[in-house]
Amino acid sequence: MILLISDLHLQEERPDITRAFLDLLSGRARQAEALYILGDFFEAWIGDDAMTPFQRSICQALRQLSDSGTQVLLMHGNRDFLIGKAFCKAAGCTLLPDPYVVELGGEPVLLMHGDTLCTQDVAYMKLRRYLRNPLTLWVLRHLPLSTRHKLARKLRSESRAQTRMKASDIVDVTLDEVPRQMAAHGVRTLIHGHTHRPAVHELLVEGQPARRIVLGDWDRSGWVLQADEHGLQLDSFPIEQPPADRV
Repeated sequence: MILLISDLHLQEERPDITRAFLDLLSGRARQAEALYILGDFFEAWIGDDAMTPFQRSICQALRQLSDSGTQVLLMHGNRDFLIGKAFCKAAGCTLLPDPYVVELGGEPVLLMHGDTLCTQDVAYMKLRRYLRNPLTLWVLRHLPLSTRHKLARKLRSESRAQTRMKASDIVDVTLDEVPRQMAAHGVRTLIHGHTHRPAVHELLVEGQPARRIVLGDWDRSGWVLQADEHGLQLDSFPIEQPPADRV
């Protein structure tokens, strides 16, 4: 059994999501061969050298899962692309490139965070190319912590504002880009997150039946894709909300 999740956006302000994730680690994930986390694991990440006590606790929980025998594999998202080797070493996880092809159920499957599929969002794609440039990454990692905190808050605020203003089709995947990527990697199944629109889409790739599985973001519900001898099954479970007086 292999589990795949995405878009938890872990942060201290959402202890309900954190509890649900830790429950997954101590329960279902202990029975899995591997746990894949396809980006936006944290709401924000400004560098391995800036881990908060909360983030360290998540790191330790991943290490415990890894030490138990479950392989942990992590992919960058648009919120946590500064996660580096130090965190992965401490957490006992492997950092995956995006995109990445893995064998599930005897067939090659393409894994992506999903943001690179949103090619109609020209402004975002331009910003992404700039932020992921190796020189930019080096500069970001060497900025003072206070500057990184301010920059992260600014980017998140602007991202929320721009997303509200953009048409829904612009912030979703570009439908022509999906089969193009799948054909380029020789797969008939694509799994990604990012869009917060969980679903299983049937499509054609080079005239052959194919499918795109979109992992959901964790908010009112948690979403897990399970791969086993029965195939791929996307399911959700309710996340218990904290009482109003504790929010």
